[in-house]
Amino acid sequence: MRKFLKWLGISVAAVVLIVGGYYAYSIYHFTNQISVASGQDSKFKPQTESQANVQPVDVSLPPEWDGTERVNILLLGGDSRGEDSGRSDSVMVASVDPVTKKATLMSILRDTYVDIPGHGKSRLNAAFSYGGPDLTRQTVSNLLGIPIQYYVYTDFNGFIALVDSVGGIDLEVEKDMHYTSKADKHQFDIDLKKRMQHMDGKTALQYVRFRHDATSDFTRTERQRKFITELGGKIQSTSSLIKLPSILNSISPYIETNLSTTEMLQLASLGFNIDAKTISKQQIPPNELVRGETIKGAQVLGVDERKLKRFIQNLFEQENKSATTTTADSATTRNDTP
Repeated sequence: MRKFLKWLGISVAAVVLIVGGYYAYSIYHFTNQISVASGQDSKFKPQTESQANVQPVDVSLPPEWDGTERVNILLLGGDSRGEDSGRSDSVMVASVDPVTKKATLMSILRDTYVDIPGHGKSRLNAAFSYGGPDLTRQTVSNLLGIPIQYYVYTDFNGFIALVDSVGGIDLEVEKDMHYTSKADKHQFDIDLKKRMQHMDGKTALQYVRFRHDATSDFTRTERQRKFITELGGKIQSTSSLIKLPSILNSISPYIETNLSTTEMLQLASLGFNIDAKTISKQQIPPNELVRGETIKGAQVLGVDERKLKRFIQNLFEQENKSATTTTADSATTRNDTP
């Protein structure tokens, strides 16, 4: 019996080591495949421009994140369809405080009229076609007045692969949504009915892209924040963790980031300590700071950047106060417990 238990213990230990090694290899392989910091070539190919007044832009990173300060990550969804660089279809910033374990997800209206370094004033989503993720990162950093250390970029195909790899998402579609486009040969047409439904990758892409209603991009970014929060919770689930190697393998061809392997692991560890349901969700610029403008015949969204920067700072300060109050209340409850 002792000999049997001994061999059983050895067998279990061997299985644990093999499985652990497989997971470790999958993570290491994935991070190296998607990271330009690991020497991978960027998937982005900027547009060729003939304007003589376009100047080279320094898109160097802000001071390196030390793991204790707030970290800001630019999340970019491109409309490239996997064939060209296109423009940024969605622009978000995930801001995480590693001390309080609080996170804020900000979706930035893509028609916001901004100064794009080296290219003058234009809609925000044009920054991606001019200079890819790095120029978009610098543009958004200047707009919000915060350092944005990292970016994660994917296109339509990457989004579909990610949603499919976690088994889809259950979500309430709040209204009928219908849109067709001959330009895409109807590949990305939208046809959704108002009801609770299980979304695969293609259905989810329809949901987060729809903007043909009265409030256009305002409502669309709200849906995107809602969906990303649900997706984050699904990724944190036990079933997704079990499938982690296959998930990473399916999405790696479509993702690019400037995070190094060490930084990705550090942020992943931090992310799993954050309850997706507690993430604060914000539209940027907020409605009270937005003004519709017509510039050179185009409809854009103007914003007072000084007021916007003040809004962002107040947002983070309130988040820190809330975390401090919650911690104090928890300590009081423990002390009062007999």
